Amino acid sequence: MQIAKSTFIRPGSNATYGMVAVGLSFFVFAYSSRFGQPSIIAYYALWFPLVLMDYRSTLGNYQKQLWLFAFGVFTCLSIFWSAVPALTARSSIQYMTHIICALIAMRTLDIRTLTRGAIAGAGIVLIYSMLFGYYAYDPLDGNYSFVGAFDSKNQLGFYASLGIYFAFAAVFILGERRIWMVGAGILGLLSAYCLIASASATSVLTTAVVVALSIGMRAILFLSPRQRKKLFAAAAISGVILAVAGVYLGGVDLVLGAFGKDSTLTGRTYLWQQGIAAAALHPFFGVGYGAYWVQGFSEPERLWEEFFIASRAGFHFHNTFIETTVETGLIGVSLLVAILLTTVVGHLKRFLSDIRNDESYVLFGVAALLMIRAFVEIDILNPYHVGSFLFYFTAGKLAMKTRAALIVPLAPDDRLEFAPPVSWEPRISR
Repeated sequence: MQIAKSTFIRPGSNATYGMVAVGLSFFVFAYSSRFGQPSIIAYYALWFPLVLMDYRSTLGNYQKQLWLFAFGVFTCLSIFWSAVPALTARSSIQYMTHIICALIAMRTLDIRTLTRGAIAGAGIVLIYSMLFGYYAYDPLDGNYSFVGAFDSKNQLGFYASLGIYFAFAAVFILGERRIWMVGAGILGLLSAYCLIASASATSVLTTAVVVALSIGMRAILFLSPRQRKKLFAAAAISGVILAVAGVYLGGVDLVLGAFGKDSTLTGRTYLWQQGIAAAALHPFFGVGYGAYWVQGFSEPERLWEEFFIASRAGFHFHNTFIETTVETGLIGVSLLVAILLTTVVGHLKRFLSDIRNDESYVLFGVAALLMIRAFVEIDILNPYHVGSFLFYFTAGKLAMKTRAALIVPLAPDDRLEFAPPVSWEPRISR
C-alpha cells in the first residue's frame, strides 16, 4: 500500500497531517523546557522528513526572498564577536533550523489548515496547563496569578491570546461551521478563562486591540479596493491622533490602572533603561546572539537579583527591539524590524488590494499581534517559540507567488481553439 505524497506536502490535500503537525508543534513550543530534547527532536521529525518527499515543493526557491533569512544569518555571524561563542553557535543554529521548519510549514500548509491546527494546538496547551498548572506569587505587583504549566503568566496569556484570535478567525474570517465552529467556541471560552486567570495585562490589551482591528477590517470588505485604502488611511491617521491624545491626557495611566498596573509597567521601564545602557556598550554588533543572559556575568546577575529571579534563567528585557539591540546591535535589530514591517505592510497591502484574500486577512492579524507584543515581549526572537514560528510562517507567505484570485469576468479571447458542438461526432474511416 502506497500513500500519496500529497497527503503530506500538498496544501489543502494534507489537512489531517498538517493539523496534527501544527498542533504538536504548539505543544512542543509551550513545554519543551519540561520535556527536554526528545520534544525538540519530535518537532524536527514533523517537518524535515517532508523535504525527503519533495525537496522542490517543501524548500522552494528563495533567491529573491533572501530577506527572510537576513536576521537568522546575522545571528550565526555573531559567533565571531560573541562574548560566549559556544552558546551563540548553538542558539543561532537552533534559530536557523527553526526558521527552516517554519518555512517548510508555510509551503505545505494553507491558511485553513494552519488555523485548525492552531485551534487544536492552543486547546491542548491550555488544557494541559489547567490540569497541571499552578498559581504563582509575583513579588513585583504583590499578587497571585495563574501561570499554568509555564514559568510565566505572560506565556500562558500569549497562548490564550492565540486561542482567542484563531477561534475568531476560524468562524468570522474563514467561515468554519459544524464541528470546527463548536471547537472554536470551546477554545474561545477556555482561552478567555485562562487570559483572565493569568492577569496578564499585556495579553488582554493586545488581544482586545487585534480582535477589534480584525472586526473593523471585516466591515471594509464591502468596499472596493480603492475605497478600502482611503478609509483605512483615514482610520489609521485618526487612530494615531487618538493614541497621542490619550498619552498626553493620561489615558495610558487610566488603562493600566484598570489592570492594577502603574506607569512603570511593573518595573519594565527600569528594565528598558538597563537594556538601553547595555546596548550602548556594543552599539553596532551587540554582545552576540543569546550571549547576554549568562550565569556568572555581573550585569545579568544583578538584574536577576533585583527582579527576584531565583532560577537565574528565562529572563529578558521585555522588549524585542531592546533585547535584539543588546545581542546583535543596531545592525541586527534593523534586519529584524525590516522583516517585521515588511510582513505587516505586505499582508495589509494584499488585503486592501485584493477583492477577497482570507489568507492575508488572517495573517495580518497574526503579524499585528506580534508587532504590538514586540514592545513588551520577545516572542519572535527565540527558537522553539510559537511566536517566531508564526512570524516566519507569516513572512514566508509573502514570498509565495500565489495570490488570491480577483473575481472579475474573463475577457473574450479570439485565439481560442476550435471547439466542436456537442452533437459533433468524428468521422471514422473504414
